[in-house]
Amino acid sequence: MSHFYVFHYLIFVIYLTQTFADFPYKEGFFDQYVDHFNLMSFSNKTFKQHYLYQDESWDPKGGPIFFYAGNEGPIEGFWTATGFVHEIAPQFGAFVVFPEHRYYGKSLPFGADSFKSPYLGLLTIEQAMADYAVFLTALKEQLNATQSKVIAFGGSYGGMLAAYMRFKYPNIIDGSLAASAPIYMQDINGPHDFFFQHVTQDFRDINEKCYDSVKMAFQIMNNLAASGPSGLQVISKEFKLCNTLQDDKSYQHLLGWIRNAFTMMAMLDYPYPTGFMGNLPGFPVKVGCEFIMNSTSLLEGLANAAGVFYNSSLQCYDIYSEFIECADPTGCGTGPDAIAWDYQACTELLLPRGSNNVTDMFPVLPWNPELRAAYCQKTYGITPRDDWSAVQFWGQNIKSASNIIFSNGNLDPWMGGGVNQDLSESLVAVAVIGGAHHLDLRSSNQLDPPGVVLAREKEKAILRQWLS
Repeated sequence: MSHFYVFHYLIFVIYLTQTFADFPYKEGFFDQYVDHFNLMSFSNKTFKQHYLYQDESWDPKGGPIFFYAGNEGPIEGFWTATGFVHEIAPQFGAFVVFPEHRYYGKSLPFGADSFKSPYLGLLTIEQAMADYAVFLTALKEQLNATQSKVIAFGGSYGGMLAAYMRFKYPNIIDGSLAASAPIYMQDINGPHDFFFQHVTQDFRDINEKCYDSVKMAFQIMNNLAASGPSGLQVISKEFKLCNTLQDDKSYQHLLGWIRNAFTMMAMLDYPYPTGFMGNLPGFPVKVGCEFIMNSTSLLEGLANAAGVFYNSSLQCYDIYSEFIECADPTGCGTGPDAIAWDYQACTELLLPRGSNNVTDMFPVLPWNPELRAAYCQKTYGITPRDDWSAVQFWGQNIKSASNIIFSNGNLDPWMGGGVNQDLSESLVAVAVIGGAHHLDLRSSNQLDPPGVVLAREKEKAILRQWLS
C-alpha cells in the first residue's frame, strides 16, 4: 500500500501563489480517490484535491505537522482566517498544511457534475476524513517525516472534523484543537434548541431596548403582512427590496433573510472589521443594535440592522440571491458551496431547531426533524437517518478519546452544542471569554479581548505538552 501512495497518490503540483495577509502559501494538488470504501465503484477514479502549505518554519529533524481540517468552502478563506496556526508554527518548527474538503472550492471529484446524482452521494464526512488520512500519510512519506507528530486544527465544522480525526485516526493524528465545534449536537438526544436563544442573548446583552425593539418590529411586520398586498408593499419599501413581496411565501423568505443577518452578526461578533463570511464592522452586534435604537421607526431600524451584514450601501436588496433557504436554519451561504452544505445538512449533520418567538426574539420559523426529512426527500430524494451521527461520531460519549482541546467563545451561538467542561486530563475545555466564533484561531490583534489572549496561551501550553 505504501508504494502505491508514494508513487501514484503522491502527485504534488507545487507553485508559489499570492500572499494572503502576512501568511504566504504554496499551493498543490493531490491525486485522491473519489471513493475510499467501495473498490467496485468508479474504477478507482481519482480527483485533484487542492491544498495549501508553507514549510518555511519547518524543522525537518522532528518538527510536527500542523494540519487544518478544511471545512465548507474554498481553503484559501480558512488559511486567511486561521492566523493562530501560522503565528505559532515557528515556535514549534511546524510544517503547516491546509487540505481542502472534497466538493468545496477546487476539490470537485466530478467537476461540473459533482453536484448531480449519484456523484453527490460521495460527499460524506467519512470520505472527507479518509481523504485527509491518506493525504497526511503520503505527505509524511514524501517529507521523510514518518515519525513527526500531527496536530489537527479546525474551527466550526472544521473543528468537528479535527476532533473526529483524532477519534477515527489516532494512528495519524496525535492531538487536535477543535474550536467552536458543536459535536454534542450530532447526538439526536443532544442539545438542539440553544442557537437562536443565544443569538438573542448576544443582542439583549448590548441593551434590553435592542431586544424589545426587535421583537416589536417583527410584530409590526406580521400585522402588516396579515393586512394583505398593501401591507406587503409597505414592508418592501421599508426594507428597500428590489422586488415587492407578493405573498406569504415571499414574506416568510424575507423573515429568514433578516434572521440570517442577525445570526451572522452574532457568530462574527469580532472586535475589529473582518471579511470572513461577510464584510462586517468591528462589534457588529453593537452596531446593529445602535441602528435599531437610533432609527426613526422600528421597521427602518430592523432593515438597517440587517444591512450591517448585507451591505447597507446597496440601492436595493435581492433577498433571493443573498439568502437561500436550505436544510441548515442558520444558513448555507450561496453558490455551489451552498449546495454541498445543504446536502450534508440532509445526511450526516444534525443542526439547530428553528426560532419560536418565545425563547428568542425572532418570528416563528420552525425547523424540526419532520420538516427536515420532508425537505431532504423533496430536494434530494433521501431520508435522513437521524441516529447515525451519534453511532459514527460518538455522540456525547467521548470520554474514551484523548488529546483534544475544545475551545468555545461565550459570544458564539454555537457554544451550546459544544464541549464546555473538561472531561479528562487530555480532553480539555478552554473558555474564550469575549470571543465569538473560533476567535482563538484568528490572527493576534491589538483589539483582542484578554480572554482570547489567555485562551491561546493555554492552548499553546497544551500543544507543547503533547509534542514534548
